[in-house]
Amino acid sequence: MTMSVPERKSGSEGKEEESEDESEILEESPCGRWQKRKEQVSQGNVPGVESASLAMDTEEGVEVVWNEVLFSDKKVFKAQEEKIKEMFENLMQVEHPNIVKFHKYWLDMKESQARVIFITEYMSSGSLKQFLKKTKKNHKTMNVKAWKRWCTQILSALSYLHSCDPPIIHGNLTCDTIFIQHNGLIKIGSVWHRLFVNVFPDASVHGKARQHRDEQRNLHFFAPEYGAGEDDYAIDIFSFGICALEMAVLEIQANGDTAVSKEAIVNAGQSLEDPLMREFTQSCLRHEAKLRPTAHDLLFHRVLFEVHSLKLLAAHCLINNQYLLPENCVEEKTKSFDPNAVMAEIKHDDRQGVQLKYSHVSPLELDKFLEDVKNGIYPLMNFASTRPHPVPRALSLSQEQVETVKTPTPEPQETETRKVVQMHCNLESNEEGTKTHLSLFLKMDDKLHRQLSCDILPTDTSKDLASELVHYAFINEEDIEKVAGFLEDAINRHRVRALASGSTQ
Repeated sequence: MTMSVPERKSGSEGKEEESEDESEILEESPCGRWQKRKEQVSQGNVPGVESASLAMDTEEGVEVVWNEVLFSDKKVFKAQEEKIKEMFENLMQVEHPNIVKFHKYWLDMKESQARVIFITEYMSSGSLKQFLKKTKKNHKTMNVKAWKRWCTQILSALSYLHSCDPPIIHGNLTCDTIFIQHNGLIKIGSVWHRLFVNVFPDASVHGKARQHRDEQRNLHFFAPEYGAGEDDYAIDIFSFGICALEMAVLEIQANGDTAVSKEAIVNAGQSLEDPLMREFTQSCLRHEAKLRPTAHDLLFHRVLFEVHSLKLLAAHCLINNQYLLPENCVEEKTKSFDPNAVMAEIKHDDRQGVQLKYSHVSPLELDKFLEDVKNGIYPLMNFASTRPHPVPRALSLSQEQVETVKTPTPEPQETETRKVVQMHCNLESNEEGTKTHLSLFLKMDDKLHRQLSCDILPTDTSKDLASELVHYAFINEEDIEKVAGFLEDAINRHRVRALASGSTQ
């Protein structure tokens, strides 16, 4: 489920030949949306994953990763089939801006063997390990602000996983399974490593199931108690502590290909000049698991915690309520303002006050900041409560309910995951007032928008109309109540205005 940038040959001629060869379509998903290509990518040693290839999402027009798990023994596969389906249904419910997205899965049965194929997000900018190596090679040091921002994003993802009921333990957090995008957004992959270990024992899958713990260079990421008993959040905190330390020093030195020693870890920690950073990493690396803080607690540590600016709080409010605002509202608003007008003023009795003018705000910088907030670069996890995160729907179903929702087809039924970001509603009554034409425009986050229209009668109730239109809109479950409420309000307001103007409606 993790992937890195594939290596390419040098030379223009070699590149052209390789590009044509690797872009060849080898296989297509049953629905036709996903097209597997020849080019291989690293799958991060997820247990049981035999191969991982680049693929094309023909709907979104983006590259994804096509992962395969092969079962040489069909009897073993049949015995595990229901467990496998349940696990992959759960995978599809995980949704967080700092976690590599799991898109789809399906089962493929053949005479000689069985396959599970699943599609994951492709992180084209590479892993955190690759970034740190490049930074060190260029004789640069880690920016403290970037370090804090990355730590906050990783902890945001871990807090999400650990607050699920039951908690989701990552169990494979290293700098190789953390990815960084060009805009500074951090995502953790291989999230379901521990689940794969439990569902795909070595005997049931084709080839040897490899784990990061078997790799000497990554042994130091694993807590002392790893594998000794039932895992809990503490093993992820230890791994995070090593990641935070490597991010700060760029690399913890090892002797050749052998594992990083405890002494090297201690020396790296002592080399940190900031005492708060030292205390922060040391608290994660305590030998006693019960003494390590939780991800939620670490977000409140003095080295990370800060009172969020009003600008950041307002940005989150704006993003969360985008559907209430017209398109390009920031650009339109800033155009209408007089640049020399004063938008705020701080007055002092004993000295001159400070005036803040609209010219002090750059619309381009504001747009970029809003985009970064929307992408998850500045999470508000410091305000998160300690209550369990809402359980993914598939995790909360009883076994009887799970059976009823399972699809008999090889590929699960398509569900809408795209979100509504803006809504526009227009209502026009005819001259007689006997009926009203309603047009609803839904702007989706993937820019593939929807428009619906219908005629409504004075006898139709606004609530029933809203429910019926939402049903035909085929939208994300999370947006149903939001869109229905918006429609109901729009219809009621139109009827009040019509009555006030003397219409029979």
